[in-house]
Amino acid sequence: MEITASMVKELRERTGAGMMDCKRALVETDGDFDKAVTLLREKGLAAASKRAGRETAEGVVESYIHMGGRIGVLIEVNCETDFVAKTDQFRTLARDLAMQVAASRPLYVSRDEVPEDVIERERQIYRTQALNEGKPEKVADRIVEGKLEKFYQEVCLLDQPFIREPEKSVSDLVRETIGTLGENITVRRFARFERGEAL
Repeated sequence: MEITASMVKELRERTGAGMMDCKRALVETDGDFDKAVTLLREKGLAAASKRAGRETAEGVVESYIHMGGRIGVLIEVNCETDFVAKTDQFRTLARDLAMQVAASRPLYVSRDEVPEDVIERERQIYRTQALNEGKPEKVADRIVEGKLEKFYQEVCLLDQPFIREPEKSVSDLVRETIGTLGENITVRRFARFERGEAL
């Protein structure tokens, strides 16, 4: 099948990948757009894992105000270079992450930040619930692990389902952007404010 410039352009608009990467993906998949998108995503995720250790000292502090000033978010998203920090795609990511924090109320950036005593408390609660329901010990342990995963998805930003595309997690979104922009990206911290919350 002949791969035309308009096909490459359309795939680039859909994925944000480079022109040559789009052309190669279309050639490899015989012009099948869905397979080409999947291929580009897979390559992007593989490239993202190679970049994970690189230092991220540049970036932005993004703000988001929602519902007429009822909710406000500040989030710091870092990348490797000032050049990438100024791109529309990086800014869009930062904005989406700020909206995610406003909508989904995470308490931590990642599960690494959840204090051990909090995890242990949740584990004990889930275990007691399972045993009170008459579940055997082995089954209770599996239930505890499953509920802990759900707990992480509620309280950890990177584990949450992305509000715009719930079939992917926030960490998937970040990895895809890393694959497209070619730099490591990290979410450093955030603060969420809601009017009257502490009262």
